[in-house]
Amino acid sequence: MAGPTYLTTEELSARIKYDQRTIRERLKDSVLLEGVHYIRPFGGRKILYVWEQIAEDMGSKSRESSLPIPMANGGVLHG
Repeated sequence: MAGPTYLTTEELSARIKYDQRTIRERLKDSVLLEGVHYIRPFGGRKILYVWEQIAEDMGSKSRESSLPIPMANGGVLHG
């Protein structure tokens, strides 16, 4: 069985279609968590992203946001 797929910021950027700067400045540490979504091998400065965890969380967050919102009158709001 293969282990996790580690990606550089450049490789992750190409896969998820986000600018590298956005990944480094906005997603890292607010959405992507160290030890879950990325690691720093050997305690260094380089960051490697764990593709399987990112892909799983992207899909689950997308499904969560598409759930209808129940309204008091019995209807639902599709946000």
